[in-house]
Amino acid sequence: MVVSVLEEMRIRSLGVIEDAVVELSPGFTAVTGETGAGKTMVVTSLGLLLGGRADAALVRIGAKQALVEGRITLGAGSRASVRAEEAGAELDDGALLISRTVSAEGRSRAHVGGRTVPVGLLGELADDLVAVHGQTDQQGLLRPARQREALDRYAGDAVAVPLAKYAGAYRRLREVAGELAELTTRARERAQEADLLRFGLEEISAAEPQPGEDAELAAEAERLGHAEALASAATLGHAALAGNPEDPEGVDAGTLVAGAQRALDAVAAHDPVLSALAGRLGEVGILLGDVAGELAGYADNLDADPLRLGAVEERRAVLAHLVRKYGQDIDAVLEWGRESASRLAELEGDDDRIGELTAEHEALRAELSGLGQALSDARAEAADRFAAAVTAELAELAMPHARVTVALHQTEAAGPEDGIEVGGRAVAYGPTGVDEVELQLAPHPGAPPRPIAKGASGGELSRVMLAVEVVFAGSDPVPTYLFDEVDAGVGGKAAVEVGRRLARLARTAQVVVVTHLPQVAAFADRQLLVEKTNDGSVTRSGVRVLEGEDRVRELSRMLAGLEDSELGRAHAEELLAAAKASR
Repeated sequence: MVVSVLEEMRIRSLGVIEDAVVELSPGFTAVTGETGAGKTMVVTSLGLLLGGRADAALVRIGAKQALVEGRITLGAGSRASVRAEEAGAELDDGALLISRTVSAEGRSRAHVGGRTVPVGLLGELADDLVAVHGQTDQQGLLRPARQREALDRYAGDAVAVPLAKYAGAYRRLREVAGELAELTTRARERAQEADLLRFGLEEISAAEPQPGEDAELAAEAERLGHAEALASAATLGHAALAGNPEDPEGVDAGTLVAGAQRALDAVAAHDPVLSALAGRLGEVGILLGDVAGELAGYADNLDADPLRLGAVEERRAVLAHLVRKYGQDIDAVLEWGRESASRLAELEGDDDRIGELTAEHEALRAELSGLGQALSDARAEAADRFAAAVTAELAELAMPHARVTVALHQTEAAGPEDGIEVGGRAVAYGPTGVDEVELQLAPHPGAPPRPIAKGASGGELSRVMLAVEVVFAGSDPVPTYLFDEVDAGVGGKAAVEVGRRLARLARTAQVVVVTHLPQVAAFADRQLLVEKTNDGSVTRSGVRVLEGEDRVRELSRMLAGLEDSELGRAHAEELLAAAKASR
């Protein structure tokens, strides 16, 4: 599994830094240097990469713009990598390249994975990548949502199990509430639609139309409207084919064809051609007889009753009324009727559905009440354990009288229907329960607990956050921590304890610390030295990794103020050995 790690930063024209590369690594990295050397520019640079406020005063005098670039290896499938890819960023061999420029006029631009992005996206990525704890900049666990997430992880299955059940019930409740709202808010529209459908179905049912009836009636009306002309034509046609009984001298087609056939039959034996033609005349004669018979029957059966014609036209008017309202013909009207009957059944079933949903809604609210109470109880138990652990850590960090508590708050619901009942009262609820988690600090006996961001000074706050992060180690998902001045106001044994705890935190995360205490730096896996050149700037060679003798010299300087002091060197070597042995 690839863990997200900040690999390096390049800083150009930012404050005293002209052009430098800060190479970082997993584990614990300490950044040291003389006062004013530019150590805080490391913190400032990272702040810019995390979407911090741009200030034209940060741009080095004489430069057009300041530039900070960072390379971060992202864990596969991490929230940060998913969010970056959603924004169109491309990963470079599993690493995300982030850059931020600040012009001398104060304009700022951000790029992520080769794409120009809003600066706000850097802040979104920072939530899942880096937690900054410094004198003037605190991120990560100061956010209430992150405090709750970390407390839930710290609690383990005691919270995870009821939280999973609660989340499932909450999602279903939102679905039910949405469907219920849709049905109830559209009740009037649905009632109007149902009334229209009933009226149409009743009209169709009363008329009892039959498939194709309109076409059949149209044809019948056409015949009845021209009955006399049709009868006369049929009579004349019959007479022409079969003869008129009233005119015995008349010549008809049947007689003529029969005569022609007899003439051919008389000589057909002498020529096959005429024999064939005689046969065909016989067929014509039969066909003429059939047609003549049908014409006679048609004329006899033709109904010229005007009453029938009136009834047909009246029926056609009824059907035409249906066609105008419900379809282009009677078949379409019948199809509309079938679809409307189905829709009406659905609408009439909505009342039953509303009843079912209402009952389910109430059952889910009751279930959430029980799960919400279980979640609060589990969080309260974990909060007590956590508070005791952090308070014990602070005692070792030169804050022996400080006390940390974790307050769980619930917000009263606007009304009974707007919340769920927990602890005998209606409280607001959300996808993670009913609790708002707040870390509080009482710095000395008698002081009231206050939110940690308000209850401690800058140096104290960094130590409090170090204690919190150490206790939460492995629970908080942020992979990189940056501490600035975490050792402010401490020394001696307390400083050693600060270093030891930073090293402990670095077992599960990347830790970067800006420090002036050798007791802290000695515990680092890697130590970076920030130093100025003679002209007062920090160049590419001004941020370098200290190893072996160089590291001993720097720790000696930090201890005694003299790089070549024998006593300081001996103490520095002793610190390194003690730190290594205590890991």
